[in-house]
Amino acid sequence: MDIIKGNKVMLTPLKLEDAFFMKKWGKHETPLLSDYNFPYYDDEDIIEWYNSKKSSRRRIYFIVYNEEKRAIGYLGIKSIRRISKKATLGIVFDPNYVDKGYGTDAINAFLDYFFNTMKMKTLLLEVAGFNKRAIRCYEKCGFMKYDQYLDIYHDQNIDRNNKYFKNEKNNFVIKRGKIYNFIYRMKVDNNTYYEMREEIDKNKT
Repeated sequence: MDIIKGNKVMLTPLKLEDAFFMKKWGKHETPLLSDYNFPYYDDEDIIEWYNSKKSSRRRIYFIVYNEEKRAIGYLGIKSIRRISKKATLGIVFDPNYVDKGYGTDAINAFLDYFFNTMKMKTLLLEVAGFNKRAIRCYEKCGFMKYDQYLDIYHDQNIDRNNKYFKNEKNNFVIKRGKIYNFIYRMKVDNNTYYEMREEIDKNKT
């Protein structure tokens, strides 16, 4: 069983009991991130969600534990392409544990595993333009934007006068009464990662 250790976190393969524990997670204050709240409370729904994460050899998911061995997030890759050595990252955290450095630590630890143990070359991700905290985290880990597109927003009934929506209005487009938001495509490759690690290690000495 693979165990990935960071400075503050430990990642282990996602288990069913971890999925049940996610019922205890908090909720994001901003409605813009409501799609990132863990939505399941019924046992059957949780089991179905867990099975969907474990149903394909092209997916790998890890639970993220903090120093107190509390499950505070999960991280995974999907669309794993062994020949081209690419995959797509997804990461979700308990809102009670964001802005504490856990996300950055988890991603950096996983990048080491992804490039050095799995011998992969490129890690991709997609992130909403209004999710600035996540974008800053990804950029700190070496990800760079390379493309963007408009996608239909998941909550068409959101209050457009809500302060969070108004503050991020530049990241939304209204077309024919429907709400769309910008999505950034980002990526990091093994060369960028190794250069960053070399710079970090150099600064330590």
